[in-house]
Amino acid sequence: MTKRISVIGSGTIGASWAAYFLARGFEVAAYDPAPNGEDFARRFIDNAWPTLEKLKAVQPGADRKRLSFFKDPAAASKGAAFVQESGPEREDLKIELFAAIDGAAPAESVIASSSSGLLISRVTAKCKHPERCVIGHPFNPPHLIPLVEVVGGGKTSPDAVTKAMNFYREIGKHPIHIKKEVRGHAANRLQAALWREAIHLVTEGVVSVADADAAIAYGPGLRWALMGPHLTFHMAGGDGGMKHFMDHLGPALQSWMDELGTPRLDPKTQEAIIDGVTEEVAGRSMDDLRRWRDRKLIEILRVSGEP
Repeated sequence: MTKRISVIGSGTIGASWAAYFLARGFEVAAYDPAPNGEDFARRFIDNAWPTLEKLKAVQPGADRKRLSFFKDPAAASKGAAFVQESGPEREDLKIELFAAIDGAAPAESVIASSSSGLLISRVTAKCKHPERCVIGHPFNPPHLIPLVEVVGGGKTSPDAVTKAMNFYREIGKHPIHIKKEVRGHAANRLQAALWREAIHLVTEGVVSVADADAAIAYGPGLRWALMGPHLTFHMAGGDGGMKHFMDHLGPALQSWMDELGTPRLDPKTQEAIIDGVTEEVAGRSMDDLRRWRDRKLIEILRVSGEP
């Protein structure tokens, strides 16, 4: 396994990746165009380090000081056998970033994008070696959440997908292979489907924003921390498993699916959701929410054995 990783784009996602890579014993070469990019990344890593230690994710000999910062993406990519790009979610910017990275990174290296919804086939439009490029989409914050979605493009080689899957697996992540390019990949589309119905229920006056959130957080969300919807319903079928579930509850589920809403995020709907979230937050700052979220995530990860 290579000991040098490049992190291109060191905002919230990139800095989180950098913290995790450093904790796993790698040397990290980072780049970010923001004037305060290096200061932000180093502060983020310092704040994340105690959490990673609590999770026992810090490998013996790992040192957060093994971070070097560059003012050019090509310079940061030289000598790295794995590159994790986490720039802004804009196709035009990523196309230029990937071209610069592709021109500088060693030929055998894999270049992965943290993009949450773009297609790698389009992002690599100017690359000379698109065969080594993949999507490596994490979930925020990457230094805590195990999931990484790996997606190849039309010109991506099977070897690059395999190398990316193996790399993420070896560093303690839980990679899944998205076999076909679609906008939003898989997990974000699943999130969007759930949120669409939550918005529909709010706009139809069925529940408040806070109660829609509670309906997940204090119910199925607890099970989803351990298993996905298919395994959940398999267990709901008792000893008969999924077949029993389909026989007895399949028609009911189909009727609910047929009545799911299709709301639009028009100004009125946006205002209703924003007002509802403001009420739910009840004055807590974003820092307060992050600390609460991370504390709870640590507890869940300890129970589930991840990362």
